[in-house]
Amino acid sequence: MQAITQTTQTTQTTQITELPVRALRDRLAAGDFSAEEAARAYLEKIERDDPEIHAYLTVTAEEALGAARRADEKRRRGEAAAPLAGIPAGIKDNICTKGVRTTCASRMLETFVPPYSATVMERLDGMGAVMLGKLNMDEFAMGSTTETSRFGPTRNPRNPGRVPGGSSGGSAAAVAAGEAAFALGSDTGGSIRQPAAFCGVVGMKPTYGTVSRYGLVAFASSLDQIGPLTRDVADSALVLDAIAGWDERDATSLKREKPAYASLLGQEVQGLRVGLPKEFFGEGLDPAVRDAVYGAAKALEALGASVTEVSMPVLDSALPAYYILSSAEASSNLARFDGIKYGTRAADYGDIGGLYRASRSEGFGREVKRRILLGSFVLSAGYYDAYYKKALQVRALVQRDYQRAFAACDALLSPVAPTTAYPLGSKITDPLAMYKGDIYTVPVNIAGIPALSLPWGTDPDGLPVGVQLIGPAFSEPVLYQLGYALETQRGGAGQPPRPAKGEEHEG
Repeated sequence: MQAITQTTQTTQTTQITELPVRALRDRLAAGDFSAEEAARAYLEKIERDDPEIHAYLTVTAEEALGAARRADEKRRRGEAAAPLAGIPAGIKDNICTKGVRTTCASRMLETFVPPYSATVMERLDGMGAVMLGKLNMDEFAMGSTTETSRFGPTRNPRNPGRVPGGSSGGSAAAVAAGEAAFALGSDTGGSIRQPAAFCGVVGMKPTYGTVSRYGLVAFASSLDQIGPLTRDVADSALVLDAIAGWDERDATSLKREKPAYASLLGQEVQGLRVGLPKEFFGEGLDPAVRDAVYGAAKALEALGASVTEVSMPVLDSALPAYYILSSAEASSNLARFDGIKYGTRAADYGDIGGLYRASRSEGFGREVKRRILLGSFVLSAGYYDAYYKKALQVRALVQRDYQRAFAACDALLSPVAPTTAYPLGSKITDPLAMYKGDIYTVPVNIAGIPALSLPWGTDPDGLPVGVQLIGPAFSEPVLYQLGYALETQRGGAGQPPRPAKGEEHEG
């Protein structure tokens, strides 16, 4: 009898953790199970599967169960349920959560417990969402593989020998593995979209200023943006609606009427104009990725959209400009972590200068130090004009190229990354090779515009391939419209993870 009961519970857990957010919300409203049962199902899944995946750095089981019980009690009292009431979520560990450790996956903040919550967390709490815990990431969001984490790498649920992408690798992996119904990540140069592509989920990088950055530990303030990672496009629109909106505490937050992000879902795409930037289809692009993007283009044409090639020549200069700008801002933002104002303090030092050196040397990992040094160099006297000023000029040219493209197109279609997920350890010792993987994502952040990553098939090894839809500022509803059309044409949202062909466990 005990074995039968255990099997039944496992089946129930699996069924709950495979539901997209909207279906989970409807089942909760129908009383098929309680929010507490849903939270326990996810916590059991995390306990069983996450030792291998390592998506979570901190699991907040008691807090999650308490939030779930509050959602159930409101339903029992007959109160109207908020859109995300009782929905279990994972949160990237650079988003401040009051009373819960927020480490940025760094030794520098290993014991930091914020005294306040980020605006996005306040909004999720107001919507009744249940936080399951904090998710692994590249240290201070600097990386593309989640291997620079102080606490060890996250593995890709589609193949545990492969990277999940980064820096929001824990967020993408948690959703792909069924360890969260949705997750929040941050995107500075592709850190939502690239891991979404590698793990086979949907990732949205909103227009800069759409989602408050208050309470997000800054990497590069003019580039960072919080966004959702979900199973499907409709869920992404639902979560973005919950977290978007003006915030007086964030000077970069835009005060404008919030659109209905899901308003165009299911509408025909006939007549929409989609551009293919020819500069994104050159040397270094894996044939499987190229074929997937062209396949998505043909699918949109079959649905009535027009697809044409566009030229954006300055995109070739976007990647070096991004690494100059982002590193310069990082060197400034991370100056506060000195062992005195913030961060771990070294035990052994001789004087105040020694305290700074020892604390920062011990507290930061190699990749973070590399970017701080680069940023300090390009901002230094004698090099500012040669590097930082020129990078700002390239930024203006990138923005101009996008404006020209959007004069002729409603959206652009491109790869997310040059390849699918690669083996753990294969690029972590070659920073330039890792940086080149951001070539299709960083221009979006430089321009401050929105982009949506969604799965479109697999490569010959069974690994997910992602395609990227890019639009002008505030065009998220159109991107969701196009993404939903592609998703429907493909046959629905992403499937539960399964081992890739011919590989069970590498690295």
